[in-house]
Amino acid sequence: MRIAFIGGGIMAEAIIGGIIESKIAPPSDVNVGEPVEPRRQYLEETYGLTTHSGNLDALEGAGLSVLAVKPQSLPYVLPELRGKIAPDNTVLSIVAGATMKTLVDGLGHESVIRVMPNTPAQIGAGMSVWTASASVPAEATETTRRILGALGEEQYADDEKLIDMATALSASGPAYVFMFVEALIDAGVYLGMARDVARKLALQTVLGSTQLVKETGRHPADLKDMVTSPGGTTIEAVRALEDGGFRAAIFAAVNAAFEKSKALGS
Repeated sequence: MRIAFIGGGIMAEAIIGGIIESKIAPPSDVNVGEPVEPRRQYLEETYGLTTHSGNLDALEGAGLSVLAVKPQSLPYVLPELRGKIAPDNTVLSIVAGATMKTLVDGLGHESVIRVMPNTPAQIGAGMSVWTASASVPAEATETTRRILGALGEEQYADDEKLIDMATALSASGPAYVFMFVEALIDAGVYLGMARDVARKLALQTVLGSTQLVKETGRHPADLKDMVTSPGGTTIEAVRALEDGGFRAAIFAAVNAAFEKSKALGS
């Protein structure tokens, strides 16, 4: 199956890398429409694929077309593509906030898949949530599942509402984690650690803790209690986090991202 990309940015590149590395399609079957010439040159030199300055040229012969533009570009891209997509070409959108209805109506095309990936997909550790219209053929569904599996974990959603929720939790979530890691490193530096030592300790602590939750299957609260001795250092730190509204801030952040995602879709 020939695969086209409308937009050749960072997330598009992550998907391209997964496709080629997993041999889902060879570079010769991947076309990218990208207006920025240095970016086109980089993608061609790095992956051996074909790029085009025009989006319609990239679509030619494609069985799956990945819509990977910024949300603010969508009002310009949808009219350009409307009526120009072949009936046997399925459109896979990773545009934040763009609903299935917006995509189907804007493209004048029924076969649409909506995906919400996240940035760890760049290293094959991503989390993608996706849904598909009833018109998507089985081959495109299976190819999508393989592509997303090459980027990390994937979860199919029967209800599109889960996509906006995933946007707030897993798609925006890396930013929350990065902020926490940054704060943890800075706290170590504040105590007097060298920054490289604080970074090593913080990164392995976050990585190891995440793996422990995933591999044991235990509730995070149970694992937290294992570290929290009566009258000890950890419970003192937990009290300080609670006093600072740590949980409430996370709830508020995820909800704010959720409301923004819904607003973008309207």
